[in-house]
Amino acid sequence: MSSRAPKTVAVLMGGLGAERVVSLSTGQECATALRQAGYRVVQIDAGADLGANLQREQPDVVFNALHGRWGEDGCVQGLLEWMQIPYTHSGVLSSALAMDKEKTKEVFRAEGLPVVKSLLIARADLGETHPMALPYVIKPNNEGSSVGVYLVEEGALSPPPISDNMPDMVMVEAFAPGRELTTTVLGERALTVTDILTDSWYDYEAKYVEGGSQHVVPANLPEDIFSACLDYALKAHEVLGCRGISRTDFRWDEGRGLDGLVLLETNTQPGMTPTSLSPEQAEAVNISFPDLCKFLVEDASCDR
Repeated sequence: MSSRAPKTVAVLMGGLGAERVVSLSTGQECATALRQAGYRVVQIDAGADLGANLQREQPDVVFNALHGRWGEDGCVQGLLEWMQIPYTHSGVLSSALAMDKEKTKEVFRAEGLPVVKSLLIARADLGETHPMALPYVIKPNNEGSSVGVYLVEEGALSPPPISDNMPDMVMVEAFAPGRELTTTVLGERALTVTDILTDSWYDYEAKYVEGGSQHVVPANLPEDIFSACLDYALKAHEVLGCRGISRTDFRWDEGRGLDGLVLLETNTQPGMTPTSLSPEQAEAVNISFPDLCKFLVEDASCDR
């Protein structure tokens, strides 16, 4: 390890949001990798006493392995800025912006990046009438990991009953048919493209249950589609102001060529579980998981 590298890294994991279980897995994997890279690591389950725990541990760097609300939406980033502790991944503004799916789409549209039609609607207003042409998707506007996603297919007579756990305001988004693709950006480099194969919908189980999906990396795609994924992911990373690492997800309708490629969303803290996509992409371009985690630690700072 470089003599300039910090000695103590606090891995924030768990947290208060709906993606707690995923974050615990990500945090454990990252803590193990950072120890292999030579760092002293402390693991902190990020609860209401997070500030006190950070004050007690006095880490040189925080590795943010949280997912979803509170950890990925600018809240924890604001605390770390206040405490002046260097941290990994994106800063306050870009984290908050990327976590808001509709605002992200507004930025993408303004920059000429292709996205599907979407709108925000109060959960209470989802009655007997479809809010847009079928098929469409209903999802929280500010969660990840496919938490609370409803696919409303052709032939449905009305919107489905929505869980009371869903937020008061939800996103309704036109369903984008085709193949599920994704690209990770590390630093200023788009790594590669993965083609995600599933039996049906790429839902929570498909993402995190072993065998739930198959990943073809690098994806077997026409050169223009592969290059467009790399270009779009890097541009999305830049226009959102992301730092460290991000992952942008796509859908590609093969029958429409380049016009069939659309961005779904950008994740500022992509998962790093045993089945996660970004570590797999890094491995495909000869970046080991410990080296990936080390890069993020060395990239850490305040004022991000």
